[in-house]
Amino acid sequence: MSAEPHPGHVLVLGGTTEARRLAETLAAPEPAPPTPPPPPPFRVTTSLAGRVAAPVLPPGEVRIGGFGGPEGLAAWIATHRVTHLVDATHPFAERMSFNAARAAALSGVPLLALRRPGWTPGPGDDWTFTPDLDAAAALLPRLGAARVFLTTGRTGLHAFAHLTDPWFLVRSVDSPAGPVPPHLEVLLARGPFTLDDERELLSRHRIDLLVTKDSGGSATAPKLAAAREAGIPVLVVRRPPVPEGVPEAGTAAAAAAWLHEHAAP
Repeated sequence: MSAEPHPGHVLVLGGTTEARRLAETLAAPEPAPPTPPPPPPFRVTTSLAGRVAAPVLPPGEVRIGGFGGPEGLAAWIATHRVTHLVDATHPFAERMSFNAARAAALSGVPLLALRRPGWTPGPGDDWTFTPDLDAAAALLPRLGAARVFLTTGRTGLHAFAHLTDPWFLVRSVDSPAGPVPPHLEVLLARGPFTLDDERELLSRHRIDLLVTKDSGGSATAPKLAAAREAGIPVLVVRRPPVPEGVPEAGTAAAAAAWLHEHAAP
């Protein structure tokens, strides 16, 4: 007896927790109660940029590296008979999101953006928003902070490299490269982090300012709660613009439902 055919080949532009959860869901979908059998699994390929030395690999096929711009991505889609494209990259991977939109238009495959909701301040939060990293670096000296927990990612440290007065703590999966601030301590760690972890870290390093991107999600959100408890102000970099007209899902489950709804019969 021949195996049941896949409902399609999904290319997931990954690197996030949501991308991995989507690959897990599509590879082994949950049964739909009460009686219908579960839908057949998609063929799933997850593409990783290769910026992390030892990434946590999702189920299914995995490719690592760039495509060569939107035209290269469209050619890969055609060659590998991709039927659905999911942009599940980091909310700050602006270029890749626009490349995905262009490649989907060139190849004619449907595109879904899987973007976790951003963070919003609550009672007791002392947040200041900036449009980008350069604006955050320009504002930081005026805030008078001496010890800064900088959680904007290792690839953006160059924006703060000219700041010679503050001491910075940076947490990253891999060691940073390129220009960095002169007074810098690097903590190599991979999330998720608990609220107790963040309380201890802020206290031990005597942090008086937190700088972060509006990445959203729960894996790194406890640092915001710990800052609120300690009365530490937070400098938040807003998300970059996203392509217009691309449907969005906020969770892996919602993305999987969209893909099954748009699968070929």
